[in-house]
Amino acid sequence: MKWKHYLLIIVFLSFFPLRDYFHVGLPVTHDGRDHVARIANFYQSLAEGNVLPRWAANLNWGYGHPILMFLYPLPSYIASLFHFPGFSFVDSTKLVFILSFIASMLSMYVWVSAVYGLLPGFVAAILYGFAPYRFIDMYVRGAIGEHVAFIFPPLICLGCYFLAKKKKSIIFSGILISIATFGLLLSHNAMSLMFIPIIFAYIIYLYFFESNKSSVFLVSCFWFILEGFLLSAFFLIPAYFEGKYTLRDIVTKGDFTDRFVPFVSFFRSSWNYGGSNQFSKEIGIAHYMSILLGIIFFVKHKGEIRVLLAGLLLLMILSVFLMTSWSQPIWQSISLMQKFQFPWRLLSVTVFLSSFAGGISVFLVNKKYSLILSFLVVLVSIFATAHMWKAQSYSDKQESFYSGIFDSTTDTGESSPIWSVRFMEKRAVAPIEVIEGQANASIISRSSTAHTYRVNAKIKSRLVENTLYFPGWQVLIDRKPVSVEFQDPTYRGLMTFWIEEGEHAVEVAFRDTKLRKMANGISLGGFGLLLLTITILIWKRKT
Repeated sequence: MKWKHYLLIIVFLSFFPLRDYFHVGLPVTHDGRDHVARIANFYQSLAEGNVLPRWAANLNWGYGHPILMFLYPLPSYIASLFHFPGFSFVDSTKLVFILSFIASMLSMYVWVSAVYGLLPGFVAAILYGFAPYRFIDMYVRGAIGEHVAFIFPPLICLGCYFLAKKKKSIIFSGILISIATFGLLLSHNAMSLMFIPIIFAYIIYLYFFESNKSSVFLVSCFWFILEGFLLSAFFLIPAYFEGKYTLRDIVTKGDFTDRFVPFVSFFRSSWNYGGSNQFSKEIGIAHYMSILLGIIFFVKHKGEIRVLLAGLLLLMILSVFLMTSWSQPIWQSISLMQKFQFPWRLLSVTVFLSSFAGGISVFLVNKKYSLILSFLVVLVSIFATAHMWKAQSYSDKQESFYSGIFDSTTDTGESSPIWSVRFMEKRAVAPIEVIEGQANASIISRSSTAHTYRVNAKIKSRLVENTLYFPGWQVLIDRKPVSVEFQDPTYRGLMTFWIEEGEHAVEVAFRDTKLRKMANGISLGGFGLLLLTITILIWKRKT
């Protein structure tokens, strides 16, 4: 068969596990409803002209929330593209799940087929999509960020492979690496941390065995990956450095300690829709077949393929070990790992590695058995997971439920400002209130990041803006910044300020801090550097 036939089969098969996403309403998952509300707030800010939405105005009972600064933005940008022409927020979110599932399988197919052939690529793609953990993300957790992130690791590896073998121009390969790295970093924070070391290990393998130990290859790979980081700086830098202003380190401290996976659960774990410690942690029957075949071929073969299989198997063993309580001392001593929050998230790495191993095994097996083996692996992948392809139930809410005031922060409070309460408990009486003195306040205009009022104070008065304070918020009276108090125990986390007697124009505005402006500048600079790199490469090719 030709490459397009395999591609069409992958797309065709992908619709079977996706069928419940074509049902009316939103599949009920742990985080699904919250993701729709976040996307609605993201789109509102985007529609108001904020190219980089950072403040969710309607969350947290209408007091607003900085969650968009810390929440991977790519799924929200994609969903906004679907909402703009008229899809509802729910349907836009479902489309992100649908297209990401298909795109992730196709990305694995393109990578493995480029390296080992069409049939191995096809098998690797099916393993990558039809893994139990993928359906946990889709139908149990509703983990849209992780789901989107699965698209990009194969594409980064593909770009690095093209650079090593010089099968494509350095311009094409470099752009692919940079954009895919950019996509991964904006898809999910923890997934990026988990996959970057895997990608670096693959680059080292390519350097020694596929690139003739070319220093140009090595420098090019790291340069284009760096470009992806620079492009993502507008999100990464504020998310990392301004996290100290949130309850993140308090709320999530020690989260990993009770989320380890009992070893037996990797082999047998009943399918259910329970919480973090309840849902299935199975790696998958077909994936164990791939791992077993990888071990067999590791014993049988020598040379570079043996090194690659050894690396894959060792990384799989390490990922499984790190999900068990045996690894707790490592988690306690390496604070960066605690950013993963849940050890079982490493199942995504296991899915990636075992799928790749499956594709390699099909490549290595005797040609007369390759088709039979492929058919068997695909059949087991499909039938062993068929009972997982269903939503628990559906939620059919009005659009206003998501686009209006939302009575939740949509997280466990880790993104709440450190000087505020973890969750607000009721909606405010009004956007702005007089708490001392005598004054009347009327709303002139209100958007996500700019609230303007006309205030007539009969005497010096004190007002509270019923919006959580976070660095970037400021109050201007008659266009002049004034002092803001946000740690009053009575109005904890809210902005209070004094206003003199008389009639005044008041603006409460959320603006970029110096750090955010610097991060934006780095992203723009990264884009400029990428264009400059491409220009130089084109010029060198012509001379």
